[in-house]
Amino acid sequence: MKIDDYLQRFTQLYPKSIDLSLERIGRLLDCLGNPQRTLPPVVHVAGTNGKGSVVAYLRAILTQAGRRAHCYTSPHLVRFNERIRLPSGLITDDALEGLFDECFAANGDDPITFFEITTVAALLAFSREPADYVLLEVGLGGRLDTTNVSETTKLSVITPISYDHQRFLGETLTKIAHEKAGIFRAGVRALIAPQPDEATAAIIDAAEQAGTPLVLHGRDWSHEGGARPSATIGETRMDLGPVSLPGAHQETNAAVAAVAAYLLEDTAVDPAAIKQGIGAASWPARLQCLGPGPLRDLLPKNAELWLDGGHNEAAASVQAQWLIERAADKRTAYAVVGMMQTKDPARFLTNLRAGTAEIWCVPIPGEDKAIPPADLLALAKKAGFAAHAADSVADALTQISQIGDPTRVLICGSLYLAGTVLRTNGETVT
Repeated sequence: MKIDDYLQRFTQLYPKSIDLSLERIGRLLDCLGNPQRTLPPVVHVAGTNGKGSVVAYLRAILTQAGRRAHCYTSPHLVRFNERIRLPSGLITDDALEGLFDECFAANGDDPITFFEITTVAALLAFSREPADYVLLEVGLGGRLDTTNVSETTKLSVITPISYDHQRFLGETLTKIAHEKAGIFRAGVRALIAPQPDEATAAIIDAAEQAGTPLVLHGRDWSHEGGARPSATIGETRMDLGPVSLPGAHQETNAAVAAVAAYLLEDTAVDPAAIKQGIGAASWPARLQCLGPGPLRDLLPKNAELWLDGGHNEAAASVQAQWLIERAADKRTAYAVVGMMQTKDPARFLTNLRAGTAEIWCVPIPGEDKAIPPADLLALAKKAGFAAHAADSVADALTQISQIGDPTRVLICGSLYLAGTVLRTNGETVT
């Protein structure tokens, strides 16, 4: 079978796309010899926003230091292979097909979710190829997330926490933070990014219960942004700039990655490697400026087209602030938004409103759980937007192109939409 055939069969093994539990993956791992016990040292990254960016920065830092790192992230944008990255690059189709065949044969028809069985494939791959570290991004939450089976965790990381997936994690930041902190291990340090006070209190409580030593932002480490971004822990100050990814929030993510590298106590990770890695890191669909292609070419030559996969209220605030900061060039900012039903569109749109003049609401091709443009349009108008519906991203860009003034367009609201945009515009992820 080809990769897409396996993925289709995996979706049929369990009726729920999300059902947080460690029982099913534990059973399959046991059938396959428990590869989670023989992984290289794991850096386990949870949080609401910035997980993937922190992993991207840390991987780039380790690479600059001559270290080999496996990476597991989700979801993918263009093709599934993006989720499993070996030191040599994205996992090959042949290797992935072999792993899927092995997992499918061991699991049979037993119930298991798509994310669980594909995570097992990643852990098998990581256990069999030598590396210095595994960078493991949590899928959803932490305590019952499929990735929370690692038995070789060297460092836990919690990126900024905000509201997202309340149906599964709870309606308060306290409950959400407790779920994220479920990745804590006794005696294993946990690096904590800047947090709302409510989340910090919950994290401290969870650490006390787990016996986890914390490295708290504002108490044990700090960072500065602006012209000379830096991170400081103890007596050590690390120069971070220039940061490769745009937006002030990426200075925070870069600082978290720098401190994580410091806490790994790897003598090969020197200040030069940290600065070089942060300047070289790439992470698609995070305020990514799109180049020439079928979508970009629908806009006037002097226009800008940007893409961001952020999909919760904190992400919308970051997007709006970034647009405001760039408004000095007198470009008019427009947004093209598509969202999934599992998100909170009202909060997202309310926070995005500050940075944009008008909004176009679009469907997400191939996603039956996407919010219909008409429903998103009603919410956008309620949030105070001058809003329009469009049949597609291309249709929205065509309408915007007819306005005529210098424009900056941000496509946002969903990583699934971001993946469609990248494919349509001919962008690749390597």
